[in-house]
Amino acid sequence: MPNVSFHDLSQLDAAGRAALMRRSETDLSSFIEKAAPIIEAVRTEGDAALVRFARDLDKADLDTARLKVSPAEFDAAFGMMDEDVVAAIRFGIDNIRHFHEEQKPEAMWLKEMRPGAYAGDRFTPIRSVALYVPRGKGAFPSVTMMTAVPAVVAGVPELAILTPPAPDGSVDAATLVAARLAGVETIYKCGGAQAVAAVAYGTETIRPALKIVGPGSPWVVAAKRLLAGVIDPGLPAGPSEAIILADDSVHGGLAALDLLIEAEHGPDSSAYLVTHSRRVAEEALAALPEHWARMTEQRVAFSTAVLTGACGGIVLTASIEESYRFINDYAPEHLEILSTDPFAHLGHITEAAEILMGPHTPVSIGNFGLGPNAVLPTSRWARTCGPLSVTDFVKRSSIGYVTAAAYPEFARHARTLARYEGFSSHERAVSDVRDRYLVR
Repeated sequence: MPNVSFHDLSQLDAAGRAALMRRSETDLSSFIEKAAPIIEAVRTEGDAALVRFARDLDKADLDTARLKVSPAEFDAAFGMMDEDVVAAIRFGIDNIRHFHEEQKPEAMWLKEMRPGAYAGDRFTPIRSVALYVPRGKGAFPSVTMMTAVPAVVAGVPELAILTPPAPDGSVDAATLVAARLAGVETIYKCGGAQAVAAVAYGTETIRPALKIVGPGSPWVVAAKRLLAGVIDPGLPAGPSEAIILADDSVHGGLAALDLLIEAEHGPDSSAYLVTHSRRVAEEALAALPEHWARMTEQRVAFSTAVLTGACGGIVLTASIEESYRFINDYAPEHLEILSTDPFAHLGHITEAAEILMGPHTPVSIGNFGLGPNAVLPTSRWARTCGPLSVTDFVKRSSIGYVTAAAYPEFARHARTLARYEGFSSHERAVSDVRDRYLVR
């Protein structure tokens, strides 16, 4: 059995504990350095650079005429899919749509702040958004569902999906099915840093967008950082990360089963089982070989790299309270609470982007269509932001309206503060000068 990383928190000093907080994307300097010339090439060469990078980086047979998915490719995709896969996509999209429709804010609200004076908010869709769907370590129609559905619910008029092409220049059929069922029919065969650059600047084929959302590799994250002044990079969603919190009411084999869910995404994932029960920890260690024996070779390799490396394994704490502290400090993308009484723990968790509770709610169900969005902030950004939502696809405008009857009181207080802050035009705009114009 591989030597799974085992961390007894009570035996670690401050440096050792800090090391457990690191993610694979913490230091992006090497990716930023390499992404910069890719971005510049796309900016100056457009489609020609995209085709070249598709060939050199994605090993894909592609030309400029095939950068955009054709209607015929969409149609053919449905014929390639087993009906049960299409049914699962429809099921997920239905739940995701219902959830995000409930989440959608009112188009406008106004409240009377004082008699005759009203203030509120108006929400309008962002004009154009690009949705990034990764493919480097597999096909992810679920990401298409999670990004496209809330964007469509929000009413974004210009939506486009970017996803890396396969070696033959195709796009994963399930991704095409999910996109069409969600309501998006513009897909570009483009991935990595070059995809972010393409929608930031636009090319002969790809229309520029105001914002890009969706998870991606360190290359994508690096490009988003470099282009943050050109395009809104959306929430920081990098390589997968998860914590499985298990108390002593569950079997460690179940904890091990769920620990592998996010660990199998790739060697750059992060995954920890956190427990104060040595029995659970030992049962999990004992169960891992059996679980690995029933996984595909590629996923075994990915998850083994994670669980034996610096960003994964088992963390044994001295108490459930110490488990809470570790989780809140880590601020995971996914948190699963494995307990027969998960609500007893929920109130102690304040820093997690997604919290899935109980032995019947594994991360798999959250990822594939329970309803809440599974595009989540990584690298401790859960401390300040939450999952992708409808509100990521709309912008908010403040609305104010003061009637003639309410104006004098507001003007008086505004004059006082304007005078104090030294703004003469502010003061004059609510003085008798205005009154002379208003009586006409």
